[in-house]
Amino acid sequence: MKIAIVLFNLGGPDSPEAVQPFLRNLFSDPAIISLPSFFRLPLARFIASRRTAKAQGIYARIGGSSPILGQTEAQARALEEALGPGHEWRGYVCMRYWHPMTDAVVRSVKRFAPDRIVLLPLYPQFSTTTTASSVKAWKEAAAAAKLDVPTQTVCCYPDEQGFIAASVNLLRQGLKEAGDRPTRVLFSAHGLPEKVIKAGDPYQAQVERTARSIAERIGGLDWSVCYQSRVGPLKWIGPPTDDEIRRAGSEGKAIVLYPLAFVSEHSETLVELDMDYRTLAGESGVPAYVRVPTVGTHPAFVEGLANRVRAVLAEPQVAVCHGATTMPCSGNHRGCPLIAGAT
Repeated sequence: MKIAIVLFNLGGPDSPEAVQPFLRNLFSDPAIISLPSFFRLPLARFIASRRTAKAQGIYARIGGSSPILGQTEAQARALEEALGPGHEWRGYVCMRYWHPMTDAVVRSVKRFAPDRIVLLPLYPQFSTTTTASSVKAWKEAAAAAKLDVPTQTVCCYPDEQGFIAASVNLLRQGLKEAGDRPTRVLFSAHGLPEKVIKAGDPYQAQVERTARSIAERIGGLDWSVCYQSRVGPLKWIGPPTDDEIRRAGSEGKAIVLYPLAFVSEHSETLVELDMDYRTLAGESGVPAYVRVPTVGTHPAFVEGLANRVRAVLAEPQVAVCHGATTMPCSGNHRGCPLIAGAT
């Protein structure tokens, strides 16, 4: 059997010239700016043009482009290897806002002519702004291309055993690097406007679920969840990561920071966490600052993804698999496709 596995990720500009169109694609997404297209598209062009120079400066600090494509390709190849014999597995990287984008990937998958398709977002925690947006774009492009193949989605895996095991392994290494001094673990995730969460998005609850799962596996941690990358005038969920860094400094605590909602390195980890927040930690009197790497191609994480692919394929009647041992969403999480009634 031929099985296509589509790995969704955000994407990132591959050159300084790509920064503005990348930003324009990002802000044109109705999942990001929920206005009618008549208003949203001109606004997206305006925001992108205003932010291009600053964003180019950010990417210049890591060589002028995002490394996310190469890392996601490595995850796709590692997943093919982990799945092993039995089927003809083919992993496809599908980026939401820069190449390879959805339409092109749909065409590639159609040429492969698979018997089954598994959509596998590289967002452990479900959000309407990430996973739902990517899945919607895929369905629209597949319908337009007449790609009529049984398709299933692993929509989230906030406490999947392999993901948690990889996270625990990496975090323990970070704690060892911090030494015996009093230490606080900061579980940092990309933030969202508060109104998105109030509308029923389960992201924050799932981020907290991941943090608890990791902390409980290690035991005895002083830890907190915080959120980074705030932009714009809206009120965002918190506490902000920079505030938590300052608080740790005022208490004389070392920081071990783990970006638990990212599975690959990109500007938010390599610049914001490694450079900007490291500087802030020094200015705030933090005695040691250790940034734990993302799971990347950690064998436990990759095997966990392989297990979720096998599990969803074993239930052909189920179109959406929540990927957790227990339901990670509650009844008020109307953004969750299972709560919303998908089957």
